[in-house]
Amino acid sequence: MMRLPRSIRSTVAALLIALPVSAFAETPDSTSGGPKPFSSMAITPDAGEACRIPRPPVDLAETAYLRNGYRAILRILVAERQLETETCDCLLGEFTWDIALAELPRFRTSDNPRLPFKVLDLYAMADALEAEHAEGCAE
Repeated sequence: MMRLPRSIRSTVAALLIALPVSAFAETPDSTSGGPKPFSSMAITPDAGEACRIPRPPVDLAETAYLRNGYRAILRILVAERQLETETCDCLLGEFTWDIALAELPRFRTSDNPRLPFKVLDLYAMADALEAEHAEGCAE
């Protein structure tokens, strides 16, 4: 067996000491049952998830704040249409991100291009409309 030089042994020892204990906690042979195939990690979406507004594409806006606002606007538009047509069907397919952007003036609360609306207010409005729609569909 070949013996490593002292400088390499001390470096390896220092690295092992620096590693957190959690690095050794989960191994393929541990009690977790070993490595799992990727397909076993997939989560089946709930029935309501099929009509959930997706995250906006990154290129839609430069900040997450704006993208979250556009997503809330799209939620509001879909819920309004569902209430207007009195349907429990998913109408998400009728809407695009361009439609949400076109409706921005209706929701604008500021002339600041980086903060044109209050996202929390949009969330509250979307939540209320979706709850009203869910209540109507539950009857």
